[in-house]
Amino acid sequence: MRQICRVFLSLGFALLVSQPANAVSLLDVYQSAMINDPSLREAEANRLATYELKPQARSQFLPQLSLGGDYKSSNSEFDGTQLVYRPGPTNLDVKSDTSSDTWNYSLELRQTLFRWDQYQSYQQADKQVAKADVDFEIARQALMLKVSERYFNVLAAKDTLVAAEAALGATARQLEQAEKRFEVGLIAITDVKEAQAAYDNTTAGVIAGKRTLATALELLRELTGEYYTEFKKPGDDLPLAIPAPQDQQAWVDTAMQQNLNMVSNRISLDIASDEIKLQRTGHYPTLDLVASYGESNADSFSTQTNTLQGFDPETLDYPSLRNNTGDSIGIQFSIPIYSGGRTSSKVQEAVYRQRAAKERLERIMRETERTARDAYFGIMAEMARVQALKRATESSQTALEATEAGFEVGTRTTVDVLTSRRTLFDAETNYARARYDYILNIIRLKQAAGILVEEDLANINEWLDLTITAR
Repeated sequence: MRQICRVFLSLGFALLVSQPANAVSLLDVYQSAMINDPSLREAEANRLATYELKPQARSQFLPQLSLGGDYKSSNSEFDGTQLVYRPGPTNLDVKSDTSSDTWNYSLELRQTLFRWDQYQSYQQADKQVAKADVDFEIARQALMLKVSERYFNVLAAKDTLVAAEAALGATARQLEQAEKRFEVGLIAITDVKEAQAAYDNTTAGVIAGKRTLATALELLRELTGEYYTEFKKPGDDLPLAIPAPQDQQAWVDTAMQQNLNMVSNRISLDIASDEIKLQRTGHYPTLDLVASYGESNADSFSTQTNTLQGFDPETLDYPSLRNNTGDSIGIQFSIPIYSGGRTSSKVQEAVYRQRAAKERLERIMRETERTARDAYFGIMAEMARVQALKRATESSQTALEATEAGFEVGTRTTVDVLTSRRTLFDAETNYARARYDYILNIIRLKQAAGILVEEDLANINEWLDLTITAR
């Protein structure tokens, strides 16, 4: 059974990667995500769509030229009797058949002279474009953080798996030693069972570690559309430095001024305030210059048959062709009197939405302050934690070696060795994770302050000087 597990653990994960690749760094993955991540491409498309609001608003001030026309064909018949005097009264039977074709077209030119709503819309478009730029930058910074989190999750999963596989190999040797010692009567069967239980638990841990690593790789592929098998990771000389300035409040103050979510919501509040002004223009008069030219053509043909008692029928044809043209120019003034309360309701709606924008900004302000403080505290805490866990790893290694030596001479039990090994495993995995958390908190702090740029990832990239294979 143990042999089958070993074969599975050594070969199973090779199927999880689809193609070999050179070692990639954090910056490589981010640059690939900039091109391939659908969420960033979506943000870019939304930004470009918002850019179109500006020419749309500008177009309202330019002349509006429209051409309209219609064509109508009609037929009518008449059959009746009229009373006529020739010189006495007699009946005149009248039958007529008329068909006509009519063409009309008109050309209208309209130029705004005064429409306050168009001016408000134009101002609002400027702010919407500015907000679109900020929102795209928010998406770009969010992608930096997301790439970093998933990249270092891969490294952490790999470190955990390596430690688990090392623990599995050591536990397997411990189990073999326990079985041999039991065979010669040096230990009790309980020690063998303890070693077997530890081996089985470690095997399960390795399988779970492979699953975690496969998931982490898949999450990274989701951003770039590519599978990677080799990664750059930081070495033991990872620099630990307090962020400059070394003042938590200074970072909070910067975040309260430059955090992009706050900037975006401040613009949203301005837009909401402008919307109130825009809706109030529904009560304002409008003034337009209107010039028009039109032409109408009518082609008709009518046949009339008159029959007078005592006389032969008389047929008359009436062809007709009419052409009318006209032009006009003038100023059109309009002032709304009553629209069923719609304008007042739209104004009130805008007031409520402005109130919602104010509350949303207040919420973002509180979240920003919390995020900035938490990231700064996280850096400080992870620096101390990395140093402590490094010492804990060294101490756990020394303790394990001492326990194994005691086990060899009979002063320590199998349980003691297994406990020491578990302590070392936990210390190694926690130490690796703490180093990555330290780096991620640096990125989170700069994102909270609104100053995260690609150069920051490039600086972190210089710390990645080791190559690992994620298989």
